[in-house]
Amino acid sequence: MSKRAPTTNAGNTLDTPFIPEPGQGKRGEEGYLGYLLRQASAAHRLRMERAMTDVGVTLPQFLVLTMIRAYPGVSNADLARLAMLTPQTVSVIVANLERSGAITRRPHAVHGRIQHIDVTPEGAALLAACRKRSGGIEQELLEGFTPEEEQVVRRWLVHAAMVGSDKAAT
Repeated sequence: MSKRAPTTNAGNTLDTPFIPEPGQGKRGEEGYLGYLLRQASAAHRLRMERAMTDVGVTLPQFLVLTMIRAYPGVSNADLARLAMLTPQTVSVIVANLERSGAITRRPHAVHGRIQHIDVTPEGAALLAACRKRSGGIEQELLEGFTPEEEQVVRRWLVHAAMVGSDKAAT
């Protein structure tokens, strides 16, 4: 007969620490900003991945397609920096998007090894379907915030990104 440790109402044994739900204790407003950013990022990523599954697009593909649309003619190297992905990952994503007909590549006029990347009409339609899904998620993130509060959040997130970037250190 095995002895089982008594459990609390949350299912934790009495000898293990209680882990609060997101939004509670150190996982809430009392938590460290870096941890809260990571927690929010993970939750957002999961929601976005689930939202994109029915259109057959991964979150990194959506990000790359979004950056190509925002910066037509962008190179792979610049795309990797913009999307915050490794050049190798971007190369695979770009090849898959090109194979699916979502993007085209053309050689740079001067530098033969550099490829300019553009979104095709099929890619634009795919991006619109993805945007429809992501738009609802973004709206839910903003529920309960005034436009002024939204601007404060956006300004703070930009600040946090700039403080952590290499450009801020130079």
